[in-house]
Amino acid sequence: MGRLFLTHLDGNVYSCKHCKTHLGLASDIISKAFHCKNGKAYLFHKVVNVTPGVKEDRMMMTGMHTVSDIFCVGCGSIVGWKYEAAHEKSQRYKEGKYILERFKVAGPDGSQYWIAHDPHLAGSDADDI
Repeated sequence: MGRLFLTHLDGNVYSCKHCKTHLGLASDIISKAFHCKNGKAYLFHKVVNVTPGVKEDRMMMTGMHTVSDIFCVGCGSIVGWKYEAAHEKSQRYKEGKYILERFKVAGPDGSQYWIAHDPHLAGSDADDI
C-alpha cells in the first residue's frame, strides 16, 4: 500500500467522526433538507478524501437513482453516497453531487448526530427542497 495523501481544508469543516479526516466545507452545502435511514443528511457540491464504491440503482423517496457509496480514505468508513445519475428529469440537479450522512460525520464545531429512531425514515433522499 502506498502513502496516503489527504486534502486539508480550511474553514468550517465536516470530518469523519471516526478518524477526523476532512470531508467537506460548510460553504459547499447545497441543502440540509435531506434524510437517510440514520437521520439527517446534507447535499454537498463537492467533498474530498473519499473514494467511491460500486455504482448501483437505488429506489429513493424521490425515485430511482444510480448512486455509489463513498468511503473515508482515512479509515474506510462509509460516510454517504454520490449521485451518479437520476432517472427522473426533475431530479437531475443531484447528479455529480454528494450526500454526507450527519450520523457519520462530525460538524465544524465537533458536534455529532445520533441515530434517529423514527421508523418513517426508511428511505434515503430529500423530503422537500
